[in-house]
Amino acid sequence: MAVWNSRGLRGSVLEDIINITIEKLRQQGLALIQKIPTPITPIEIDKASRHITLAYFDKKSTVDYIGVVQGVPVCFDAKECASDTFALQNVHEHQVEFMRDFERQEGIAFLVIYFSHIDKYYYMWFSELDTFWKRQQEGGRKSFRRDELDERYYIGELKNNILPFLNRLQDDMDER
Repeated sequence: MAVWNSRGLRGSVLEDIINITIEKLRQQGLALIQKIPTPITPIEIDKASRHITLAYFDKKSTVDYIGVVQGVPVCFDAKECASDTFALQNVHEHQVEFMRDFERQEGIAFLVIYFSHIDKYYYMWFSELDTFWKRQQEGGRKSFRRDELDERYYIGELKNNILPFLNRLQDDMDER
């Protein structure tokens, strides 16, 4: 049973930015994407603030976001990394399996990775993630280095707290 303690998960700057972005995309009629909540069962609740202070995860979650962009089904997960090396343990096997199955259904799966130490955002299309995942399963590195990534898939600067990831999604679609 996985246990969640609120001190460890107080919110993510990346998720806040993505949430602002997807709301703006919805308002503009460009996309309808939802944040998928992780199902939890509360164990302890602070009576004064009525906040959950301890809980356990009910079941494995899939990805952070799922939706449609102008008729194209998409799913993605948001990850943060504070160094030039991203540990694959930050992506769970059930997430990779879900993304693989999603792509088999002709959807597009990807990660948005925020390299916080250099303030850069990266769009990792599923086949790139899968290459690193398979390398790990075959006894190779359990991580990837930032210098292994395709420079073309850095997302670009925030504009009014909006992350312009649709440009990289279009590049991903064009290369399929």
